[in-house]
Amino acid sequence: MSDALFWHRLHFGFTVTYHYLFPQLTMGLSLLIVLFKWRAFRRGSALHDEAARFWARIFGVNFAMGVVTGIPLEFQFGTNWSRFSQFAGGVIGQTLAMEGMFAFFLESTFLGIFLYGEKRFGRRMHLASAAALWAGAWLSGYFIIATNAFMQHPVGHSIGPDGRLQLADFWAFVLNPWAIWQYLHNMTASVVTASFVVAGVGAFWSLSGRHPEHARLALRTGVVAGLIASCLLVFPTGDRHGKLLAEKQPATLAAMEGLFESRPDAELAIIGQPDVRNRRLENPIVVPGMLSFLVYGSFGSTVTGLDQFPQDRWPDNIELLYYSYHVMAGLGTLFIGLLALSAFQLWRGRLERSRPLLWALMLAIPFPYIATTAGWMTAELGRQPWLVYGLMRTADGTSPRVTAGNTLFTLLGFAGLYLVMGILFLYLVGREVAHGPGTPHAQVVPSGKTGLTGEAA
Repeated sequence: MSDALFWHRLHFGFTVTYHYLFPQLTMGLSLLIVLFKWRAFRRGSALHDEAARFWARIFGVNFAMGVVTGIPLEFQFGTNWSRFSQFAGGVIGQTLAMEGMFAFFLESTFLGIFLYGEKRFGRRMHLASAAALWAGAWLSGYFIIATNAFMQHPVGHSIGPDGRLQLADFWAFVLNPWAIWQYLHNMTASVVTASFVVAGVGAFWSLSGRHPEHARLALRTGVVAGLIASCLLVFPTGDRHGKLLAEKQPATLAAMEGLFESRPDAELAIIGQPDVRNRRLENPIVVPGMLSFLVYGSFGSTVTGLDQFPQDRWPDNIELLYYSYHVMAGLGTLFIGLLALSAFQLWRGRLERSRPLLWALMLAIPFPYIATTAGWMTAELGRQPWLVYGLMRTADGTSPRVTAGNTLFTLLGFAGLYLVMGILFLYLVGREVAHGPGTPHAQVVPSGKTGLTGEAA
């Protein structure tokens, strides 16, 4: 790999990974905000209404950070990947433009109405604005994922006389089966992230003796929604996505599983260290036949290994791909275990008194972010060495006039800027969490007494 290609990939990988820390929370949180507002509207519950407003403030901070960190990505298609943009821009430009023109403006407009328009527009419109906010966030996610899905499994295109891709079938492109299952898997993961954040904040309030009613609501909502979403990540979304990999990208599946030789009764590797030079998995702990069963529904089915493909078509970093996939899958399994135990204690009415579980939920907040990052690394590393699978190699998509030195210089600038922004983000969110869901002048008074200040006093 040339120096320029390495730095172009690292530059884009860094900025897109940092950016996605924010949309994954806004997308998942938008659904939970709708649930809070629906309960408030149906039952007249002030508790749910306050919860919706509080999490909308967290949403707003995340949304702003997502916008600021997402804008550079649009420019990087030209600055870092100009040949790719020339080659595929006639197709992927459709969904990128639709994301900006429709979904982004829908989301940003109704965020303003939701945050500031309740008194002016009334409760019914406030609920409708929450639903529109959710629709905008999830529609935005679909357009972006449809773009990525085309790079994974290109459909609905033709090659023009100038050798560039053209859009031949809009609906085949937008309704790409890969996009649908990738989208469902991704959005379910965003709900897991939001659920852990909500449950973790509820655990923090409960452990510190603050906002007991809101702590109880946050724990109940986060644990139940998180458990449902975590199970859906495994089946059907993860299961179907794995079958698509076996069908469309068999070399990727083999590298993810460390399967160097085709075999029936293929083993599922729980852990192990891939030795690419000697084409083997070292120190493996495996489940015999399970990979064949998961992929094809039969223990005796043959799963294609890397030995069936030319080495220049193997993913170019099998070790990192293997570990990324196993980090994602391992954390997903642990999420189900933690949330199932928490749900059991919630059902027994003991979760708020189970301090070890509360600590676990609070300290688990960063791990869904790690899992989603590992998941996206799996998808992008697995597609290599292709930028558009089967049509354009990654090495052919860079900007030839942008040198490695220029790329590294701007990468260092982004890293410094994003560090400052990250500190500001943590401060703003930490301040909101410490303040809690009450009004700006609300006070928490121990022993069940009511604190009255300002207007109420």
